Amino acid sequence: MSKMKARECQNVEYKTSWHDKYLEWICGFANAQGAAMYFGVNDDHEVVGLKNTKKLLEDIPNKIVNAMGLVVDVNLHKQDGLEYIEVVINPANVPISYKGKYYYRSGSTMQELTGTALIDFIMRKLNVTWDAATEPSAKIDDIDPEAIKYFLDRAIREGRINESARNDSIEQLLLKLHLINEKNGNITLAALLLFGKDVERWNMTVAFRIGRFGSSQADLIIQDRIVCPLIMMPNRIIEVLRTKYLVAPIHYEGMQRIEPLEIPEDGLREMICNSIIHKDYTGTFIQMKVFDDYITLWNGGMLPPNYSVEKLMQPHESHPRNRLMANVFYLAGFIEAWGRGYEKIREAFKAENLEMPVFEEVRGGFMATIKREKFMGIQKGKNFVKDFVKDFAKDLSERQKVILELINENPFISAKEISEKISEKISGKTITDRTIQTDLAKLKKKGYLTREGGRKEGRWIIIVTAW
Repeated sequence: MSKMKARECQNVEYKTSWHDKYLEWICGFANAQGAAMYFGVNDDHEVVGLKNTKKLLEDIPNKIVNAMGLVVDVNLHKQDGLEYIEVVINPANVPISYKGKYYYRSGSTMQELTGTALIDFIMRKLNVTWDAATEPSAKIDDIDPEAIKYFLDRAIREGRINESARNDSIEQLLLKLHLINEKNGNITLAALLLFGKDVERWNMTVAFRIGRFGSSQADLIIQDRIVCPLIMMPNRIIEVLRTKYLVAPIHYEGMQRIEPLEIPEDGLREMICNSIIHKDYTGTFIQMKVFDDYITLWNGGMLPPNYSVEKLMQPHESHPRNRLMANVFYLAGFIEAWGRGYEKIREAFKAENLEMPVFEEVRGGFMATIKREKFMGIQKGKNFVKDFVKDFAKDLSERQKVILELINENPFISAKEISEKISEKISGKTITDRTIQTDLAKLKKKGYLTREGGRKEGRWIIIVTAW
């Protein structure tokens, strides 16, 4: 058998015969990038021929029109005395269904779209995003002036909005940002979540959840639920992470005290912003889980069609799920345009010689997994101090060993706090602040301790080299 030459097309399929089940395939190709399908041709591109081609030339286009309203090109070809049929399906501008179901060709698989994936697909086909929907009951009074001011301060400082924007009313600014529908005057969901006084009134899953876990996901230690206008959320999240969940090792550059987060802040902020603007707001909450050795950040919503994690790591176009929100985040300087976000993350982690986070699609959403390399290094150092104090510091009293262990756990602990904790640990006997001060002075004299900063705001430093 001789091989046929197919037309140049992104998707080409070969079938030895026609079956009505291929109407699902045609629906899926029309909803994706289109295709050319050849009937009477095997997978090796060899023409095997079709019977009843005259009847099929009538039946195939009629069945497609009647079932889906699609008009396709159906062509008869002949090679070596054998006839085969070519069906050319162009991408449809609107969502196409077959028997009430929506199919989509992704890679080499044909998928039936349901639930949020179907909603996503329909909005994308109609060139609308969820955040562009409007809320007729919302009023300008539902917008928080402080959130608007916060946005303007950032956007003007970034040079992405002119200073004159401060003279605009809230309504005028929202119109310029396309956050009010010009035809009916209704406020978009994007505006209400970005700048709303009560964001949960408009979306019950807008909160950002953070949890600190022990040895497993069943071992929840502490948790926070952050609710605020989305434009203010990245900074609020970073503040909570800094004070309760992550460590910030201190070092000095000249006379300046530097306390960078254990995770590169630029990269972490980029991932947080991505989770907010790419989240499927018809789904559930964004969740950050903090363990001893790693952190996960998950948001609902899969990658756009024909996108993969590998493609994200390369130069690519930006396709935010919520375009209006993404534009405001860009103007405020939280994100970069043109799909540079993952390059920015890579640069931030590379600059600190840290392993790049792992990105993957899981449980109907997108997740980043970040190793806590610096935290684990700190924990390793703490364990070393604890073991050394216990086994080798022979010239110290038991009370002085306990003092070092307490400082090892909390370098900012005060003499009063030490006295209270030691009083509990040593036979219930009350140990005065004065006694602790004496022990601290002895530890400093022996070279085990030094003090950095003043009495109220300073911290203790255990001198490991003394051992």
